[in-house]
Amino acid sequence: MKTLQLTPAVHPAAVPAVPPQAVTGLAGHIETALACSRAGQTTHEAKMKRRIKLLLVDDHPVVRKGISSCLARHEQLQVVGEASDGQEAMLKARELMPDIVLMDIDMPRMNGLAVAEWLHKEIPKIKVLILSMHSNTEYVMRIIQSGASGYILKEAPTEELVRAIETVNNGEAFFSPEVARAALNKYVRSGGGSASGQLTRREQEVLVQIAEGLSNKEIAGKLGVGVRTVETHRERIMRKLNIHSVAGLTKFAITHGMISLHG
Repeated sequence: MKTLQLTPAVHPAAVPAVPPQAVTGLAGHIETALACSRAGQTTHEAKMKRRIKLLLVDDHPVVRKGISSCLARHEQLQVVGEASDGQEAMLKARELMPDIVLMDIDMPRMNGLAVAEWLHKEIPKIKVLILSMHSNTEYVMRIIQSGASGYILKEAPTEELVRAIETVNNGEAFFSPEVARAALNKYVRSGGGSASGQLTRREQEVLVQIAEGLSNKEIAGKLGVGVRTVETHRERIMRKLNIHSVAGLTKFAITHGMISLHG
């Protein structure tokens, strides 16, 4: 005989008004929404923490406003302050501790390169990006010597400026392509590139000895020439390089790779 399996009857009162799966689903949606909200808040906070803080330094208010407006569309960037001259820039840098100082060269009270040198010495973790209308390649070496991390022209598009900021913030150098290309061409044309190319081979030898701390008499003995000859070479070197101190000559020799800081 075939056995029938009967499903037990369910009393209508036992049936919930809202199906259990619907309650579970609603609760799940609420929990998911809360989780997404928390995650979104965390992500927003993380983005805020990762934003690159900028200090704008330019003696023209219209220029500062224009740069600030251009950068406002980029969430990863935050202008935390402005300064109109070099001395104000130093005060604001200490106060606000930005990641990058975006700064012009020509300013009253103290120029941008002097501020860059001061920041490089006093607050080295603050990076400097020079923003100028000058495309003169002479500025490139001066900017590098000042400790600045980059040089971009004011006429550059916003996208290039943002890329420069992000590049410098990552610890790399950035120079506008036009400036870099012109500097490279000048380097090639000069056959060695730096101002040291103005010196004769003997003058370069004397410069190295001066930078290494030798006196005129010691240099003369080492090179097998008279002391007066060394003095003449020293005078010519200073005149050609427009540097009139031993400290300045030493810095020049180090910057141009003629001697090493580690001897």
